[in-house]
Amino acid sequence: MFVPELYQVRDETWLRDVMRDHPLATLNTNGADVPYSTHLPALLAPAIPDDAPLVGSEVIGHLNRANPHWRSLSDGMRALLVFQGPGAYVTPATYGLDPAAPTWDFVSIHLHGRLRLVQDREETFEVILATVKQLESTQGEEWDPTSSLEYFRRILPGVGAFRLEIEGVDAMFKLSQEMPAEMRELVIRHFEDREGNRRKLGRLMREHGPCAVSQEAGA
Repeated sequence: MFVPELYQVRDETWLRDVMRDHPLATLNTNGADVPYSTHLPALLAPAIPDDAPLVGSEVIGHLNRANPHWRSLSDGMRALLVFQGPGAYVTPATYGLDPAAPTWDFVSIHLHGRLRLVQDREETFEVILATVKQLESTQGEEWDPTSSLEYFRRILPGVGAFRLEIEGVDAMFKLSQEMPAEMRELVIRHFEDREGNRRKLGRLMREHGPCAVSQEAGA
């Protein structure tokens, strides 16, 4: 992914936050004619310390074994896993300037590395259980899966789990850093006054400041 320096970040805490809050990733691998691409929940392996570098860490995920994508995968295959954070259209009406041009603010994280397919039944079960526990804590209602564990085991034959060892990270936080501070504040307020994804984007822009790279470098 091409990431202009202005939109780069060096604080991996921000990346971890986006990956945790937006866990529906896209797994991409090469295919015979066109790339395979599957949307699936993915998360950093629970054993990874919070302060460990992303490169060298592992992401776990799973997909339906009936998916032709699963049958195309093999150990050691290179893969790209994309996490898409909040994003929204920025109308020039926000700036109150003329001339002006629209844009799109967004956050995206690309992890690339090599796959290891999980063949062991118990390890597959652990991937599923870890996924359920994290999603319940961040997206759900703290549902207790204890009474459904045997059901999880019955559906295991249809689940293909994998681990991705991260070899590289590209992260783009395009948050109107190119705009003067007063214009950027107008964009933030515009998003904060909206609902859903746009409000999330406004909050993220407020939290991360005007220039991710320069703030981190000057810290």
